[in-house]
Amino acid sequence: MNAFSRESKATRRCWKGTPGMRKHLSTILLVFILILGMAIMLYPTFSDYWNSLHQSRAIASYSEALHNVSAEDFTRELDAASEYNTSLIFAENRYLPTPEQTEEYHSLLNITGSGIMGYIEIPKISVSLPIYHSTDEAVLQIAVGHIEGTSLPTGGRGTHCVLSGHRGLPSAKLFTDLDRMEAGDTFVLRVLDQILTYEVDQILIVEPYDLSALSIDPYEDYCTLVTCTPYGINTHRMLVRGHRVENQREAKLVTVVAEATQIDTTLVAVFMGIPMLLVVLIWIFVSSGRQNREARARRRVKRALPGYMTPKKKDEKKQGTKSQNKQSGEKQNKEKKTGEIKKSTEENTVNETNDAKTERE
Repeated sequence: MNAFSRESKATRRCWKGTPGMRKHLSTILLVFILILGMAIMLYPTFSDYWNSLHQSRAIASYSEALHNVSAEDFTRELDAASEYNTSLIFAENRYLPTPEQTEEYHSLLNITGSGIMGYIEIPKISVSLPIYHSTDEAVLQIAVGHIEGTSLPTGGRGTHCVLSGHRGLPSAKLFTDLDRMEAGDTFVLRVLDQILTYEVDQILIVEPYDLSALSIDPYEDYCTLVTCTPYGINTHRMLVRGHRVENQREAKLVTVVAEATQIDTTLVAVFMGIPMLLVVLIWIFVSSGRQNREARARRRVKRALPGYMTPKKKDEKKQGTKSQNKQSGEKQNKEKKTGEIKKSTEENTVNETNDAKTERE
């Protein structure tokens, strides 16, 4: 075996590592894949919980800020919003406001200065979300947006408030379950000191730019919830319309606090499962380390025994035995060939002698 071959084998052993090292690497790789898979699987749940927590805090902050607002301020804000709503009934191009109208719009029902005009509760799908001015993408990623050009959520005849929310976001639930709503279900708007309850009376699927169902009826008090459909395709819009009804007793008694967010049982299971998983992984590492130490100790004991041969010496002995067997076989073959040649020669000599005698006779 030349030096180059020995160096190549040593290099391969260096890259492959010892069996114990390869076992550790495979275990680490499997753990990494497991953790990565769990992170991908649990991202929507954790993200939705995180957003729900912030939404709950935003609602709680809004409710607490209203405690410092006087009755006169409430009246002034509601009167200004009512004037805005009245101006929309016969307005042309109300969905294309001027910059001055947009500035006025953002100043209305913004009594806390946070951009929140109120919040919506939908008991059927367990949703409670803050309502912000406009439908900018930054708003729709975390909450519900009020569509500018539609009535502000103050209620009253001749109003039609339209609220928009995303569906199917991996980071937040929002209006994902809005398709579960049916005629007769209710939802509640809480704006300043007002509680507005609406009962669903119409559910439509329309083209994205079909606004005919959002018109204002001078004699009705409507609120429509808008989201994308079908789920994940979003080629159309779902319109869930409700008409104003009397407030239910439960709606009057509900209050919001900062701790109102309920933790999903899935999250509880995850938080309980992660420590258990870590304990199992630690046990696997400790046990594998103990097994490796015991294996090394057994190898040291074997080396100390008389007549112990290292794997390298065993290979050399094996190679030597093979070489001897090969030489012995070659020698036997050579002797066999020599005997055959000698025998053939003797036979030829006898035959020649017999032939000569026959000729002399």
